[in-house]
This record gives sequence, C-alpha cells and structure tokens, in this order.
Amino acid sequence: MSVVFTPGQVIMHRNVRRGRLGWVRPARVVSDDERGLLVWVARGTPVVNEVSADGRGMRSMPFAEYVELGAPTLKHGTWGGPGVLKLHRPGGPAHSVWWFRDEEERFAGWYVNLERPAIRWSDEGGAAGVDVTDEDLDIVVHPDRSWKWKDEDEFLERLAIPEHYWVADEAAVRAEGERVIKEIEAGEFPFDGTWIGWQPPAAWELPGLVPGWDRPPLR
Repeated sequence: MSVVFTPGQVIMHRNVRRGRLGWVRPARVVSDDERGLLVWVARGTPVVNEVSADGRGMRSMPFAEYVELGAPTLKHGTWGGPGVLKLHRPGGPAHSVWWFRDEEERFAGWYVNLERPAIRWSDEGGAAGVDVTDEDLDIVVHPDRSWKWKDEDEFLERLAIPEHYWVADEAAVRAEGERVIKEIEAGEFPFDGTWIGWQPPAAWELPGLVPGWDRPPLR
C-alpha cells in the first residue's frame, strides 16, 4: 500500500462519478491492517452530495431527467442516520462492507456496496482519503445472514443510458455480488460477527471537511 492511515485519523471518503464528486463523507480510521481499511462515519458528520441544477438529489427523479437537467452542483449537509462502519478489504475487491445500526446505535445488519476498488490518496500537509465509484447495485444482509439485492431498478435504469452512466460492465458487477453472497451464506469474515459490538471511542469528536476535500478525483 502506498498510503497507510493511522487509527483516529480523519480521511475523506469520496464517491466519484465520471470525474465528478458524487459525495464526500469525512470519516475516522478505526484500523488499517491486514484485514483492510475500516472507517467510521458518525451521525451528524458534515457531508457533501451532488445535486441537480434545481437542488434535487439523483435518486429523487428518473436518471434521464437528472441527465437532462445538467449542471450538477455540490450541496453541504449532514449524515443524518445512525453511524456506520465501512470496510475496504485488501487486494482491491470491487465492493466495501458496511455495518448498519439502528436508532439506538445497535448492530442492524451488513450492507455490501458494490463499487470500484478504493484508491488511496494523501496530500502533503493536507487532506487524505479514498476515492471509490459506487456501482449502485447493493446487497442488504440481515443479522441472520439472509440477504437480498437492493437498488436493482436504479441499476437497470441507468445502464439504459450508457453515455452518461459510470458502470460499463453489468456482468462484472453482478459477478462480484455473487462472489460475496457465497461468503455471506458461509458466515465467513467479515460476516462472522466481527465488529458487530464495536463502539467509537468517547473522545472522538465529529470530523469535518478539511481543506483539500474537493481535490480533483483520481478516476
């Protein structure tokens, strides 16, 4: 790894779409070791999301309408839901695994976010982070390891407009999901109970956007 992060470090977790920032979420590093990069996004964290020219999010309208509106901009907000752990495993698999929580911040299940492998970056004396490209199709995993696909309708809708979509290989995305499903059903790491009771240190303050959060994406 050319860039290694330290526990407690604040990094910018960014989603990139065709060279544009789709969202930015400041996160704290829990660990960065042989199991992968584990980060924590806390409730109330300041975030940035891409919105259409009229201020609406991409998921609030058909993708064709979002494309037609053009001129997307970035809107500041906050992470309003419960905190979430995110794991980027070593070796560059095309997904991350998230630990979702309920309103009482108790483990509520896993979430497999199918995405291009994370690219690490660090600017001298400034911001650091990882860039991914969310490929939209996801897998929801309940605590008993039953699972279901999520957002397949959005995935198919966007695939129908390839000149504006950031996913080029539908089969590869589905194949990655099928590979992870085998791990889920077998109860293999990270679906083996690891970190389900993890809690952030009380001393951790909410991270914020740091200068350089909007540096040009690496893809």
